[in-house]
Amino acid sequence: MSLPSRLSGALKPMIDLAYPPRCPLCGDALGTQEGLCLDCWAQLDIPVAPQCGACQRPLPASLGMDDAPLCAPCMKEAPRHSGIAAATFYNDASRKLVLSFKHGGRIALARMMGRLMAARLGPLDPETVLVPVPLHRWRIWRRGYNQSGLLATEIARITDARVVLDALERTVATPSLGGLGRQARSKALQGSIRVSARGLRMIAGRRVVLVDDVMTSGATADACLTALLKDGAHDVRIACFARVVDGERGGSRPVAADRENETPEVPFGTPGAA
Repeated sequence: MSLPSRLSGALKPMIDLAYPPRCPLCGDALGTQEGLCLDCWAQLDIPVAPQCGACQRPLPASLGMDDAPLCAPCMKEAPRHSGIAAATFYNDASRKLVLSFKHGGRIALARMMGRLMAARLGPLDPETVLVPVPLHRWRIWRRGYNQSGLLATEIARITDARVVLDALERTVATPSLGGLGRQARSKALQGSIRVSARGLRMIAGRRVVLVDDVMTSGATADACLTALLKDGAHDVRIACFARVVDGERGGSRPVAADRENETPEVPFGTPGAA
């Protein structure tokens, strides 16, 4: 066991005494500092089959668990990405987690969220490059961290894939995308994301996993995808903690697409929120 692991184990009783483990969603007591209580775990909407074989969009249960057909959007236009791995679908439970992580400073949630994302991704080749969706430097300065970078770092720790935190850079401080449709989002993002000088060297000819906390309309991921493929990535998968989908899903109420960016840009109820 490494020295950091031994120190962590030795300090754990004191940490638990000073900061009793609590579920980040409901506040109930937990046995460890990570994870959720059983009731809150049950509220997460975890993707299961049947789903689109190309983009993981949920499909009617009547298609059967072993089928992997394409959804209508992917049949209409083949996606440029090599798959979407979402740990959860975006509902009230995942929204609360992302709010706490992204705007509430609960960066310790990256460990649990990254673990769920890594499980959805499955084994990764060590030469795979994990690339977080970038934030503009002014937003990083205000927030103090890039939540996608924290998730990518955690996935790298679990999978042994390499992470390049600065492979992409956002050159324009785009306005909040909350309340905008896909076309408006795409227009706002146009020309705002590029591959960095270091990124050019690190992604050339490699498989890339683009990491984000929430995938909403897909406009941001598409802008990143365009830059990565244009500058030499072999292929690009998209990994996110929560993915927005439309329509009711059995027993779990998703957050409607027109509310999706209450979380990604500003918390719902904050002045100026969409």
